[in-house]
Amino acid sequence: MTHSQSIRNVVVTSYVGAGKTSLVEALLFSAGVTSSMGTNANGNTVADFEAEEIQHHHSMSTALLQYEYKETFLNLLDTPGSLDFFADTKNTIHVADGAVLVVGTSGIRSELDRVWEYIQARELPCLIFINELDKERAKFDTTLAEIQEALEAKCVPIAYPVGEEANLRGVVDLLTQKAVIPVPNSHKVQEEDVPADLKEKIAELRKQLIETVAETNDELVEKYLGEGDLTQEEILQGLILGTKTRQFIPVLCGSALLNLGTTVLHQAMTQCLPSPEERAEAIQSAGSHPQTSEEIVRPMDAKEPLSGYVFKTTIDPFMGRLTYLKVCSGVLEADSTFFNSVRNVKEKGGHLYYMQGKKSTQTQQAKAGEIVVMGKLKETQTGDTICTDKAPIVFPSVSLRRPVMSFALEPKSKGDIDKVSLGLHKLVEEDACLEFIRNDETKEMLLSGVGQTHIELTLEKLHRKYGVDVNLHTPKVAYRETIQKMAQAQGKHKKQTGGHGQYGDCWLQLDPLPRNGGFEFLNKIVGGVIPRNFIPAVEKGVVEAMHEGILAGFPVVDVQVQVYDGSHHPVDSSEMAFKVAASMGFKKAMESAQPVLLEPIMNVEVTVPDDMVGAVIGDLNSRRGRILGMDTKGHNQIVKAVVPLAEILKYAPVLTSITAGKGSYSMEFSGYEQAPREVVNKVVEEHMAEKAAASS
Repeated sequence: MTHSQSIRNVVVTSYVGAGKTSLVEALLFSAGVTSSMGTNANGNTVADFEAEEIQHHHSMSTALLQYEYKETFLNLLDTPGSLDFFADTKNTIHVADGAVLVVGTSGIRSELDRVWEYIQARELPCLIFINELDKERAKFDTTLAEIQEALEAKCVPIAYPVGEEANLRGVVDLLTQKAVIPVPNSHKVQEEDVPADLKEKIAELRKQLIETVAETNDELVEKYLGEGDLTQEEILQGLILGTKTRQFIPVLCGSALLNLGTTVLHQAMTQCLPSPEERAEAIQSAGSHPQTSEEIVRPMDAKEPLSGYVFKTTIDPFMGRLTYLKVCSGVLEADSTFFNSVRNVKEKGGHLYYMQGKKSTQTQQAKAGEIVVMGKLKETQTGDTICTDKAPIVFPSVSLRRPVMSFALEPKSKGDIDKVSLGLHKLVEEDACLEFIRNDETKEMLLSGVGQTHIELTLEKLHRKYGVDVNLHTPKVAYRETIQKMAQAQGKHKKQTGGHGQYGDCWLQLDPLPRNGGFEFLNKIVGGVIPRNFIPAVEKGVVEAMHEGILAGFPVVDVQVQVYDGSHHPVDSSEMAFKVAASMGFKKAMESAQPVLLEPIMNVEVTVPDDMVGAVIGDLNSRRGRILGMDTKGHNQIVKAVVPLAEILKYAPVLTSITAGKGSYSMEFSGYEQAPREVVNKVVEEHMAEKAAASS
């Protein structure tokens, strides 16, 4: 067995409240890694160690739990269930070789669709663990039926609960036909015969299992048809093949909080889910050459040149910047230098670590197939590829949701502006779905994320890690102003102050340009009425005047300006005088050119279940949106529309309310369109009020 064949990289994923972190906690305990089991309620689990996770009782970032179980090295990746942190989950699924999908008995939630969609896209072999069977009204068969309907997948139970609700005491392993009962206050289990009241049910399920696995290859089909049964080894052989080739999904069960069913789950993970080497054989590790874009297939082999993919970045207050990566080929040495093929830079790495939540253990090297954490990288970010410069390769990165919800930030203490900026830039490095910019037009600091919770928890981190607090408010909309007809005006600046005076005189003509036409300046002076050396000053005066329009102080766009006449004084004329004159002339001409306000328009795509399309379209229409069309994607519809930015700044919580959390959306800037009169009146009123407040 090669080193890679003994590794299992398993993502544990689902929705909020399914019990992922509790299951990981139980797995660690049943493997003898920990001496006791923590709980989310008590805030003492190994995986949820960030202060915000402890406070809110659910995961907000992926935790890496690494340990050995019966000669297999397990890398468990416990992911967040909230869609606000789905980018982290998606990046983690990207490097996993198998998945455990956790489903609670309280009902399947909408987030599961998104997780399952990406597991399918990655063609990831999967196990399902039905959790919480100790709860009231918890029914294995009912939950299994819901799962099969929701996922539209062929599911085959390989475990069944012993007892129900408060009387749950273990699970039956359908392969061994033994009841596996945990020993109280111990990580050990004991095996018993199947209880008499379950023998008929177990026989029925075992027959279903044998029929399902027999279909995985011709030899097993012939054996089953000829003899009507298969040996335990043959059942296991078909189960492994069917799982790894995604012909069906084995379903296990139990209770994470009671550590029921984890031993059988451990066996299924080590036997049925593929090693990195097997996964690479089924789904080739393909990348491209950074210069030529030629496709490169890199075998998952320690003898190949080094390559790796970065799927997570954190900044630890004690250990500094930590980079989580999967070694895709070759061997990564601690304190070594390598090439970042995405950023075209060489990096000097630091120590290498195996992680147990926040606890680290140093290692000197990591071979192909391993997941490891490296310290002290300066340039490398999530989604990057590391390799040798002699055999460069770039692996495809994950496509992530763009931030859609923005807030303007105002530090509670004016002296904290630099600390806010520094802290948020570091948090953005950890979270690829955050965006932090300073808008030069509105003079605001803007923080953008995928939802309200995403933003709020980012600010909690900002307070905890960097000691600063901010106030949030709706960001200003960056409107524009333009004109609708041609206009002419004179700008004349004449001032006598003793000695040299100031004299500048120019006639300007303003003409509207098509939308997105920008700005054009034409020199139409003949006969030298304005000397050539003053023409650049005229243009500069116009450009400065365009920074603030006359309606509400927004930049002016899509205008052509001609200077066609004027006069000068041989002594008093200067560049400054003509610049002032041009600014005066532009503003005067704009007053009679029918100025209008332009508002930013966004292309919006809303993904919603079929039965909620009507409500979403109605809401978009109420926001002055124009529906452009719809596409179908599985059970969902994608509604395409254009909507004014001002109407969709607070859309995220509204969409969540309309669709019960099942909808999502993306948006990107489309262009500018003329704003209706009621919007203009409101914006002008706000502008006048701001000017009055500033002058008082």
